[in-house]
Amino acid sequence: MALKIQPLSDRVLVEPQEAETKTASGIYIPDSAKEKPQQGKVVAVGKGKKDHDMTVKVGDTVLYGKYSGSELKFDGKDYLIMREDDILAII
Repeated sequence: MALKIQPLSDRVLVEPQEAETKTASGIYIPDSAKEKPQQGKVVAVGKGKKDHDMTVKVGDTVLYGKYSGSELKFDGKDYLIMREDDILAII
């Protein structure tokens, strides 16, 4: 899948994972009570800074902070664009 968007510098474009709709015991979670996902898949990566190469690559599944990044909608899908420093871990 080739996106028509290329992050600059040390920014990363992440597609957030869908929020859970049902608990382990089978109870459905209403939209008003759903937690914001903190996990997603990297779909585009910037080139990095002059003194820092990028650690994450396209296809990595990452964990990020609850309020990290800026939300954007592109081609009907929701994405987050954030600095690589906002990413906590690669899964």
